[in-house]
Amino acid sequence: MRFGTGQQAAGISRRAILGAGSATLIATMMPQPAFAKDHPSIAYMKQVGKDMLAAHRQGTTASFLRAIQRHADVAEIALYSLGDYKEKLPESQRSEYYRGVATFMARYFADQSREYPVAKYQIGEATVDSNKEILVTSKVYLMSGQVYTVSWRLAWRGKGYKVTDVKVLGFSLVYLQRGIFQSYLSKRNGDVTQLVAALNR
Repeated sequence: MRFGTGQQAAGISRRAILGAGSATLIATMMPQPAFAKDHPSIAYMKQVGKDMLAAHRQGTTASFLRAIQRHADVAEIALYSLGDYKEKLPESQRSEYYRGVATFMARYFADQSREYPVAKYQIGEATVDSNKEILVTSKVYLMSGQVYTVSWRLAWRGKGYKVTDVKVLGFSLVYLQRGIFQSYLSKRNGDVTQLVAALNR
């Protein structure tokens, strides 16, 4: 099974999972009570919004890949996506796997970006959950008139924030990606090497 355009995995299509997500990645936040609007997480999300908007305008895998590699916690997302198969990832293939996961996400967003042109976005405030991770909520207004509510999860990583998940209409994109990967691996006796190869084609 290759991860080609239009492919379905685990009964979930790319369009259903990430169609809205590609548009939301260029958005920023709507108001939520908690931190002031000048909190560092908001300043960070403004930069994410600028970078994703630039990627959206270019509409290429390469442009989204640059933004994803800059702002997403790719390693955490990649390992989470393996689920119970995480222990089967050879140490020697980790870098290649992480690169493949970032490219996989970038291809999704590039494929869908042309179908979800954004009219406007709004930025607000942030909240913190019980795990001390920051949640930022946004609304995205599409040219079609559709409006999406999007939640961003941020975590502090070393010297700055990283995006660890995005929820569109309440659905976690990282969780849905995990379902795709686990379905793929379950049909291949958990051979993570095959997944790494497929992601990097």
